[in-house]
Amino acid sequence: MVNSSSTFQVNTTQAPLTLGKTFDVIRWSFVALIIVGFCFFILFIAIMLHIFCITPLLRENARYLLFFYMLVNDTFYLLITFFLLLVVLFLFYLPIPICFLLYAISSILFKVTPYNLAVMALERYMAICYPLHRALLCTTNRANVAYSLTWMLLIVIHGAELVLMFSSATNLYIYAICKHDSLLVNPIQNIIRTFSFTLCFGSVGIVIIFTYVKIMLVAHKVKSQSSTASKAGRTVMLHAFQLLLCMSSLLSTLVDTLLPKRIDYMPITYFFFFTCVPRFLTPIIYGIRDEELRRHIKKSLTKYFH
Repeated sequence: MVNSSSTFQVNTTQAPLTLGKTFDVIRWSFVALIIVGFCFFILFIAIMLHIFCITPLLRENARYLLFFYMLVNDTFYLLITFFLLLVVLFLFYLPIPICFLLYAISSILFKVTPYNLAVMALERYMAICYPLHRALLCTTNRANVAYSLTWMLLIVIHGAELVLMFSSATNLYIYAICKHDSLLVNPIQNIIRTFSFTLCFGSVGIVIIFTYVKIMLVAHKVKSQSSTASKAGRTVMLHAFQLLLCMSSLLSTLVDTLLPKRIDYMPITYFFFFTCVPRFLTPIIYGIRDEELRRHIKKSLTKYFH
C-alpha cells in the first residue's frame, strides 16, 4: 500500500510537469511559426517597396501609393501586436501609460487598413464612373491627405480615451500586464471603442458596397465582361474580401472569451490564424492579381534568384 501510494504521488506530480512541458513546446512552436511567416512577409514587403521606389509609374499612381501604405501599416501592426502577445504570454509587466500607448498605436494601425481599403475603392469608383475627373481627383497628394486625415481622426478618438483614463484613474503609474482589462478604468471607454469600431467597419462596408454597385452598373451599360469597369468591380470585391480578412482579427476577442482559460497556448494559436494569416495573404493576393505589380514582382524575383 505504501509503494502504491508513493507511485501514485510520483505520477500525479509528473503529470503536470509533463503537461507544462507540452504546453511550452506548443507555445514555442507557434512562436517559431509566426516568426518564420513574418520573415517571409517582411521579405515580400521588402521586394514590393523596392519595386515601388525604383518604378516612377507606381510612385505617381494614387492606387499603388495607398497599397504600399497598407503594406507598411500592416507590418508595424504585426510587430506591435506580436510584442504585446509575448508580453501577455510571458507575464512581462509594463507601466500602464506605455501599455496604453502600445495598445493605442496597434488599434490605430488596425483601423487604418480598412479606411485605406475604402479610399482605394473610391479611387476605382472615380476612375470608372468619372474618368475625365480622375486625373484631378485621384492624385498622390490627395492620397497622402486622405491617409493623414485617417490618422488624425483615429488619434483624436484615442486621445479622448487617454484623457478619460487620466481623469478617472487614481494611479496610472503602476506596472501591469498589457491586457485589455488592465486599461479599462471607466465604462465610457467601452462606448468609445465600440463607436470607433462601428464607425470604421460600418463606413468602410458602406463605401465598398456603394462603389461596387456603381461600378457594376457602368459595366452593365458597357455590356462587356472584359471591360475596365468589370475589372474594377472585381478589384472592389477584392477590397471587400480584404475587409473581411481584417475583421477576422476581431474573432480573436470572441474566441478568447469563449475558450477555457486553462488552454494557455490558445492565444498565440488564434493570433496566428486570425491576425497574422490574413495580413500575410492580403498583399500576396493583391500583388499577384494586379498585372503591373505581378510583372514587376516576376522581374525582381528573376533578378535576385538567378
